[in-house]
Amino acid sequence: MEQAPGNPERPAAEGGLPGCYRHPDRETGISCVRCERPICPDCMISASVGFQCPDCVRSGSGTGHAPGANRPRTLAGGVQTADPRLVTKILLAVNVAVWIAALVIQDRFIDSLDMIGLAVDRGTGEVVGVADGEWYRLLTSAFLHEQPMHIAFNMLGLWWLGGPLEAALGRVRYLALYLLSALGGSALSYLLAAQNQPSLGASGAIFGLLGATVVLLRRMNQDMRPVVILLVLNLFITFTWADIAWQAHIGGLVVGAAVAFGMVHAPRGRRELVQWLTCGAVLLAIAVVLWVRTLQLLG
Repeated sequence: MEQAPGNPERPAAEGGLPGCYRHPDRETGISCVRCERPICPDCMISASVGFQCPDCVRSGSGTGHAPGANRPRTLAGGVQTADPRLVTKILLAVNVAVWIAALVIQDRFIDSLDMIGLAVDRGTGEVVGVADGEWYRLLTSAFLHEQPMHIAFNMLGLWWLGGPLEAALGRVRYLALYLLSALGGSALSYLLAAQNQPSLGASGAIFGLLGATVVLLRRMNQDMRPVVILLVLNLFITFTWADIAWQAHIGGLVVGAAVAFGMVHAPRGRRELVQWLTCGAVLLAIAVVLWVRTLQLLG
């Protein structure tokens, strides 16, 4: 016997919240706006108002549209795609391509793209650095690697952390998270590191993905122990090993967590507005850091 739509079966759960109708072991406070069955984050599909369950979307129940008219959405409101790792694959390919170029062209290529505040180029005697107007270094340095182990660890982190985040956020939001994390890492390095200290690598962006993963798992009430252990281990390495730009790691971590928080906790009614205001506020904070440091170096 079927339950009437207005009186759905709600599985009992230990914490007092019902369990998802497809995943009874997952507690949730969200229900489908059409059949009122409880749905977990993996089953939520954004509708014009609230969320629908996958069954109602497939059937077109009560919509007046053909099935599939409502495109499935991610937890953060992005469009679900056939390949949820496409941007991660592209980012990985770009990093590897830049690394190969650095192997071929070597020092001249690296010196022109790495992160440096203000210094005199030893080869040409010219003043170089972000403070001299080379703002592109803030981003190009995040795609630059020298040592095989350096790029190997960063790309492993990108693949392991990036795929689930891209699937949860959607492509555009995920790319914004990655690039802002990279910029946040470079900005804190610019602010706190010695002005003539060069740095490079995707570690700031990877730490941003790590911070975002902590926020996402917390939002979805999933087991956070593995990622917390990974975070603690990486922070230990950051502050105990030599020749590591800890400023980039911390800057990326803070920015990644902040952007992810705004994306996954944005209220449904003003989701996109809150998400992009969060990104704008983070970008503005980065700009202020760059402005303050530039005044210090040129003042």
